Amino acid sequence: MSSLTLLSVDTKRSRHALRAVAIAACALAAGAAQAHERRDAAPWCADRCDQVVIDWNAVAYQVIKASDGYVNPMAASRSLAMVHLAMHDAVNATRPRYATYSAVQGDAAADPAVAAVNAAHDVLAALYPNEQAAPLLKAALDQTLFDAGIGTSVARGSALGKRVAAAVLHKRAADGANATLPYQPGTRPGEYRYTPGFDFLAAPHWRHVQPFALTTPSQYRSAPPPALGSSEYTRDFVEVKDTGNKNSAKRTPDQTHYAAWWYEFSDIGWNRIARTVARDRAQDLWQRARTFALLNVAMADSYIAGWDSKMHYNFWRPVTAIHLADSDGNRHTLPDAAFVPLLPTPPVQDYPSTHSVLGAAAATVLAHAFGADRITFEAASSSALPANPTRRFTSFSEAARENADSRVHAGIHFRFAATAGLQMGEQVGRHALQYTLMPLQ
Repeated sequence: MSSLTLLSVDTKRSRHALRAVAIAACALAAGAAQAHERRDAAPWCADRCDQVVIDWNAVAYQVIKASDGYVNPMAASRSLAMVHLAMHDAVNATRPRYATYSAVQGDAAADPAVAAVNAAHDVLAALYPNEQAAPLLKAALDQTLFDAGIGTSVARGSALGKRVAAAVLHKRAADGANATLPYQPGTRPGEYRYTPGFDFLAAPHWRHVQPFALTTPSQYRSAPPPALGSSEYTRDFVEVKDTGNKNSAKRTPDQTHYAAWWYEFSDIGWNRIARTVARDRAQDLWQRARTFALLNVAMADSYIAGWDSKMHYNFWRPVTAIHLADSDGNRHTLPDAAFVPLLPTPPVQDYPSTHSVLGAAAATVLAHAFGADRITFEAASSSALPANPTRRFTSFSEAARENADSRVHAGIHFRFAATAGLQMGEQVGRHALQYTLMPLQ
């Protein structure tokens, strides 16, 4: 895989920050891993109890996909965070090792793996009460219960999981996810207009959804984007116009490959990466449940925080900026009415790139969870081109940087939006690690 190109100075700084966060996080993860053995595992799953977390991560994707086609990544990220918080809390309600998200009376006699699975099942069943989801959920639950057998601990585990699911659902019932908010596109230079193919803005209300870990959606709001007449804006305008054009002669074949590879929703891609790395990185049930809970909490909050900044600055997308460049007051930005980005521009503002936010947050959390940033892995993508179905990385931070870079070469984000996204994602990821599901003393 070729190295990233055209990195801005700020992006390079983000790379070093990601590495610094990873080094600090690794020490915490190593201590937690050594502190607990697999002595708490349920007898029926023994040293593979953590697999239920991985399995139900995949089940959650299947349920969302079957229910609505996975067309709303913000809602999906909320669902995934709730599912994994419920699994985490159910496990810790049997023998507490980490702080929990919900407050449920524990049961030391309950089977922790069965509790986790029932918690995941009930959250998903409540969020997706449709005939497409029901058979998938029943089959997955039946398989676990068949393997677990019968007995007092299994029955108590099922009951405990249901209580935890109900508590998580109750806590998120009025979080603002189902609200609506009117939106009117801008008319002045720099203001967002609807992008080609869309006559709406995606989920403008998401900026007001209650975060899972952050104190407020605006806690890590990005600094303002560069002025339209600035040298930074000019530089990034020229870059995306040159390398993000559908028929660009300046974009390399590998840049085309990774623009497509990273195009799928971040919550899908980074959960797949976590499952891929988990195959070779041992964790017990408690650790695995915490890993996936922190990952999805950080990504859900990344969407919320990213939407806050997007709505606050309401900045136009490259396709609009290039088409209307004769109105921006910058003589160095030339319009091109025929410009078409390599990939379709999503119906939401440019600044910051939430794809970059989620990638940096996920990389920060995974480096902590697996004890190192520099872990080599190879993963697939549902949006990959046939010529490049998988990509190989030597670290989570490398993947996060390529993820951010991909949006420029796809023609759908300015470089400064990707850089701001990396910075915000690091902040959100660090916050989740420092204040959520902390080890109990």
